Amino acid sequence: MRNLITDVPGIAVGNAGDAALLSGVTVILPDAPACAAVSIMGGGPGTRETALLDPVCTVDRVDAVVLAGGSAFGLDAAGGVTDRLHRLGRGFKVGSAVVPIVPAAILFDLLNRGDKDWGDEPPYRALGRAAFDLAAGAAAGHGFALGNVGAGLGARAGGLKGGLGSASARTADGITVGAIVAVNCFGSVTIPGTAAFWAAPFERDGEFGGVGLPSPLPPLPPEFVPEKKMWLANTTLALVATDVTLDKATLHRIAIMAQDGLARAIRPVHTPQDGDTVFALSTLRRPAPPNAAMRIGALAGDVLARAVARGVHAAASVAGWPSYREVHAAALARGAATAPQSRPGRRQAGAPKRGKAR
Repeated sequence: MRNLITDVPGIAVGNAGDAALLSGVTVILPDAPACAAVSIMGGGPGTRETALLDPVCTVDRVDAVVLAGGSAFGLDAAGGVTDRLHRLGRGFKVGSAVVPIVPAAILFDLLNRGDKDWGDEPPYRALGRAAFDLAAGAAAGHGFALGNVGAGLGARAGGLKGGLGSASARTADGITVGAIVAVNCFGSVTIPGTAAFWAAPFERDGEFGGVGLPSPLPPLPPEFVPEKKMWLANTTLALVATDVTLDKATLHRIAIMAQDGLARAIRPVHTPQDGDTVFALSTLRRPAPPNAAMRIGALAGDVLARAVARGVHAAASVAGWPSYREVHAAALARGAATAPQSRPGRRQAGAPKRGKAR
């Protein structure tokens, strides 16, 4: 087990990005058509092909799922993945035609100081193809980097650098559940005034620093007051996967349950400005055990909460956005959760002053 979504049999991941653009694309590629559903709970989503994931709709298999930066421009990434799948003859067959099914969701990273002057054609279609190629060429169970990669490259998380996170778990009877997430949230991933992640109770083996919870817990502020214009940085995109055979209706319920993982790791979440979207996917490898939806959904929420914290913990400072490890270096060194932290959305101590967005 690598503690990644690729621990789920049949799942590969490819990440592509442009450091100057400060944005990227993540492709989740099952090795065969997979059953999928989606839950959208943010107030400002940007998606493609998500309506067909409704349990009442006809198509019940997808060929890939795309998470991308770039706001609406990033939806082009799914077109690049569709190009590649079509060349391979993968997709939904309608007579002699083959139509790849590639749902996608995007996050807003247009004002993160990356160079978005891309001319006549946004780069996301090409980034989608590049990410697909990496996923298609990966070995089973492969590892991949977290933090400033793929859709997490230009992400922000409250006042910290966001990033791409992943985690997994396996039950005693062999069921595997994994999660991947691009953390670009409006809310804070840490308890105000501390180095503690909201997801700390779910941490395994020090996977995001082992800082734990402060003791005693500090009183929480009565409300979250973001910095002016902070609302422009928003949306957490995620996918949870299992190898257990489930239908769309059951996966839809699991996607809803997995949204609780975002609520355990981010405060506030599902705001009017966020586009929070969680896909749920089954690679159809194992028969469903008794109480499959309850067991897998509960585990998916915990795994997703861990993935959120892992993504932020792995991210590096960039473009004036300080990383968790930079801000909380002292707390990480002593394994304590009491390092000072400014209010989410405010510039952290020692961080470079912000320049104008390009």
